Formats: sequence, C-alpha cells, structure tokens
Amino acid sequence: MNLPLLSFALILGTTGLMRLVELAVSVRRIRQRPDDLVAEPNLFPAMALLHSGLVLGPLAEVLWLGRVWNPVEAGAAAFTLIVATSLRVWTLRTIGLSWNVRVVTPPPDGIATTGPYHWIRHPNYLVVILEIAALPMFHGAWISAIVLSLLNAAVLSVRIPTEEAVLMQVPAWRAWFADKSRLIPGLL
Repeated sequence: MNLPLLSFALILGTTGLMRLVELAVSVRRIRQRPDDLVAEPNLFPAMALLHSGLVLGPLAEVLWLGRVWNPVEAGAAAFTLIVATSLRVWTLRTIGLSWNVRVVTPPPDGIATTGPYHWIRHPNYLVVILEIAALPMFHGAWISAIVLSLLNAAVLSVRIPTEEAVLMQVPAWRAWFADKSRLIPGLL
C-alpha cells in the first residue's frame, strides 16, 4: 500500500468534506437573513469550481503524471497547512456567526476587530491562499498548486473588492479597517 498517496487522498477528501460543511453552514445562515445576501453573478460558482478543483485536481495530477512523494516537500506543505488551519480556527472563532462563504451584509454589531482582524482585513482569504498553494504540494502536484493559485488570485481579485464594497457601507468597518492591509500586515 502506498501510504503517502493514501494520506494525500485522505487529506484531500477531508478538505472536500470541510468545504461541504462550510457550504451547509452558510446556506443555513443565509436562510436566516436572505435579504442580506449580496448578488455575485458568476463569482460564487467560480469559487465552488475552484475548490472542487482543489480536491480533485492534485490527486489526478499525482495519479496521471506519476508525481513522487518527497518528504521534505510534504513536511513544508504540512507545516503550511497547520499554520493555515490554526489561522482558520482563530479567524472563525473571532468572526463567529458573521462568517459565510457568500458575501452577506453584516449586522451593524457584526464587525470583528479582534483576533487576526486586529491586523488584517481578510484573514480567511489568506488561509485559502495558503491552503491552495500548500495542499497540492503535499504530494508534489506543483502544476495544480500553480494553476489553482492563479485561478484563486483571479477569483479573489473580484471577490475581495465585491466584499469590501459591501463592508464599506458599515461605518464601524470603514473606520476600523481604513489603515489595515488586506492580507499581510503593512504589505498587501
């Protein structure tokens, strides 16, 4: 049995399952506040396709192109995924019920300014960037890492401004985040 390949498939499967749970949670929250959902024509389906590709593409690359597992690459990818997961947990604990996979107008008291939001506007997007870059590299799927990262950059180049246009309407968000970077404190 190929333990690295089995581990990789398990990690990808767990990621896919997590994405489905996130979607279910979001659907439930949107049903509670349907009028606050912001239209994102074509954007959300592109995001769903991207995340499906994250689960399926790297495994297909490994199987079809015979990518060899490298323990150093896998260790670096695992470390990055542990950092990303820790940041995700911190982010979700901080934002609480305001988190959603869709763009939703937040309630006036739903602006998080603590935790990772103390330093950056979009810690969860940073998590996704790290995951998309690192997850395929756990088993050397570098084409998937590059292609998915480029597609993610294209999606986020539309998604972040769409979300920020909604958030800018909330005075508390506008005041707190006026001088905060989007993803990396002081840089980006």
